[in-house]
This record gives sequence, structure tokens and C-alpha cells, in this order.
Amino acid sequence: MTVISKLKQAAAKPTGRPGPRILTVKDAWYLTPNMIRVTFAGPELDGFPEGREGANCKIMLPNDGEDRTAFVDRLAKGPPPPRRTYTVRNYDAVNGEMSIDFVAHGDNGPASRWASHAKAGDFLAFLGPSLPKVVDFSADWYLVAADPSATPVAAVTLEAMPRDAKGVAIFEVTSIEDKQDIHAPEGVEIHWLVQPNPQNASTAQEDFIRAIPWPEGRVQTCIAGESGVVKSLRAFLHQEKQLPRSDTYISGYWKIGLIEDEHQKVKRAEAD
Repeated sequence: MTVISKLKQAAAKPTGRPGPRILTVKDAWYLTPNMIRVTFAGPELDGFPEGREGANCKIMLPNDGEDRTAFVDRLAKGPPPPRRTYTVRNYDAVNGEMSIDFVAHGDNGPASRWASHAKAGDFLAFLGPSLPKVVDFSADWYLVAADPSATPVAAVTLEAMPRDAKGVAIFEVTSIEDKQDIHAPEGVEIHWLVQPNPQNASTAQEDFIRAIPWPEGRVQTCIAGESGVVKSLRAFLHQEKQLPRSDTYISGYWKIGLIEDEHQKVKRAEAD
């Protein structure tokens, strides 16, 4: 059986949903000391939907040293490879390139390990993307907050805003060298807060947000990151500031002490 036919077998789902694309790395580099950008290119991106920057996707990762044929065979027959949730950072339809940013924390975790060693010709499986998280920009003022895990969705949101938008964006980063150039509207103030150990609970974002003079008019948010921080901010926005849920994208992307599979179980249990 050829690689293509094996991939088709892997893609055959009872739900009728499309199967994974096997994406090939064009380039990978350290965007900052603690963020790796991986750019994919090739015919596997044919038909990739435009306008999905900021959308979630699932990636599935090969084992160290696993070749493409063996990986595709494992997608079809199992055991399933590690799966993680990421964000589409950029998509260039003209050149057929798509980028994903990975938080770099060494070999602690399969995705960081894969990204830290990624080079041209490497591959992974890709499912998605979903729809972008924030698409309605009709507020008087915007509040954006993110830790490193959510920097891509926050950056995309800022870049998609109307150029006359006003607001505040707070990025919590591992070091001041992790500041990024983001094409945000001039009326949005960007602040960088340093948290050198993300595995320690931090109230820096909430403290900063509570100290902001609250504006008049309609407020919309894009907030994501560690679940404990997000839970507290959600209570502040919904209960104290009475923001409608329809105007508040706020999501826990990870939780201190848990891997993604464990965190997703906790989120499902809390939702139930």
C-alpha cells in the first residue's frame, strides 16, 4: 500500500469529517528566545481555507526517527500519536505557506521537543482549522490578555482589529526578550509583563487589569492562557463588570501541573 493510499485510509472517518493533512516543514526558527515559528509548505496545503488565522488546530506528532511511511501507517492503524492543540498564526495563500508558533520549553512535552528540533523536510499531521475565535470588531474598547501559550491568538486578534480601535493588550512573557512586533492599532496600548517561571501561579495580569480605569461604552475581550488566571478573570469580567458572554472570548488553554489530555478532561468536567 502506498503512502497516499494509507493516508486516505487514515482519513476515512465514520463522521465524514476530513482526515489529517501531512504537512511538511519549510523552515523553523526561534522567533524569540522562548517561541519557535514553524512554517509549512507544499501541495498538502492545497485547498487550505483562507481567513483562519487565530483558529484552533490539532497537530499529531511522529516519534523521534519515525519516517513518513511508518507515521502514516500508524495514523491509519494506531496506536494514535500524541495530539496537541495549537493556533494558526499565518496563512499565505499566494505562496502556499502556513505558520504555527510553539512555546519553547525544551524537551518537556512532545510538541516543544518536536518544534525545537524541526528542520526543512520534517512533517506532522494536521487537523482543522476551526473558525477564528474573534471575528466581530464593533466595540468601543478592547481588552486583550495572553500568556505565551495564547500569544498567537492575541496577536492575530490585534492585527485583525480596525485601525482606529482603542484598548489595552497585556502579554505575560518569560523574558523581556520575548517581546514581539505585532501590527496592532495605534490606539491599543501594549504592555509586556515578565513572568520568568510560567509554572508558578501569577496574578500579574489580573492585578494590571483591575488597575485600569474602566472605559465607557461597549467592551470586547480576547483573553486566554493558564486556567487559574482565566477563571479569576472570567469572574471579574462577568460578575463584577457585568460584561455579556457574547462580548468576552476568554479561554483556559492549559493548567499548571497538567498535560493537555488531563486539562481537557478537567475542562469537560467543569462544563458539565
